[in-house]
Amino acid sequence: MAHVTFIHGISNQPAPDELLPVWCRALADAAAPVSLSDSGISSSLVYWADLMYHEPIADTSAHEGVLENTAAAIDGAGDAEMPIPSTAEEAAFIRALRGKLTTLSDAELADAEMELAEQPMVTEGAQAALERVPLPWFIKRPMMKAFLRDVHHYLFDVEFAPGGRPPVHIRQTIRRRFTAAVCAPAVSRPHVVVAHSMGTVIAYDCLKRVADCDKIDGLITIGSPLGLDEIQDKLQPGWSREDGFPGTSLIGRWVNLFDRLDPVAGFDAQLANDYRRGGLGQIEDIVIQNPGVWRHSATKYLRQPRFTAALREMLQL
Repeated sequence: MAHVTFIHGISNQPAPDELLPVWCRALADAAAPVSLSDSGISSSLVYWADLMYHEPIADTSAHEGVLENTAAAIDGAGDAEMPIPSTAEEAAFIRALRGKLTTLSDAELADAEMELAEQPMVTEGAQAALERVPLPWFIKRPMMKAFLRDVHHYLFDVEFAPGGRPPVHIRQTIRRRFTAAVCAPAVSRPHVVVAHSMGTVIAYDCLKRVADCDKIDGLITIGSPLGLDEIQDKLQPGWSREDGFPGTSLIGRWVNLFDRLDPVAGFDAQLANDYRRGGLGQIEDIVIQNPGVWRHSATKYLRQPRFTAALREMLQL
């Protein structure tokens, strides 16, 4: 009847056979639920956390959205290491992107983290240590490192692997996984891609810049950093502000949902003006408000009524 391909975002994740059911349950538990299995809709997951992390997250509670377990939702396997640039171009990219997340030095970050490490939630006393995104630093700092490492390794096609594994070219490997999922013979139509966080960069890159990527009927991006200039610059050739819409591969709608307090999407969350089609805005930007402190949660986005409404329309339910 139809098919949904999901692709996850930054930081470590549960194993793929656990993560896909978590996302499907979030849809079924939404205020305006969409039960894919009950509707005869198949689904699949483009999984790439294994290329960055040694072991998947064992505790899925944070990803279920049951608990406000922000630290586990960011990375249940320890901090990602900050990327080490190999060229002046990479150094400038990391420096500029880091500047979007914080103006504090590494020493100031460490001091703020120590001061706030005992506070699991944002409190009035913690506000002085916060900058553009209202998160305590013991949460924001690992998020920042995971985001910088994951996006850098993908956009610069870094050769990398967790300890003990043979390294692979990150972008080339993830592109193959995405293309294989989109072009799978079992995929039925309409086919909708749902991408979260860094997964939106991967989906866009493949739909716009990979010639043998198959056509899809709809795209929903949630918590996307595609509005950042630094990322757009690395999506060239292919991207342009006037004609950045991936119209060759995307034959239907693109809906983009964002929370202004999402630390990944909140800096420049609206995409319609940056990914036009023949100079015209084609993306439907929808602002929502996720509950709790950690606004970047995929399952919180999936439970939003505006999300399930868009998905229903694209799947022709």
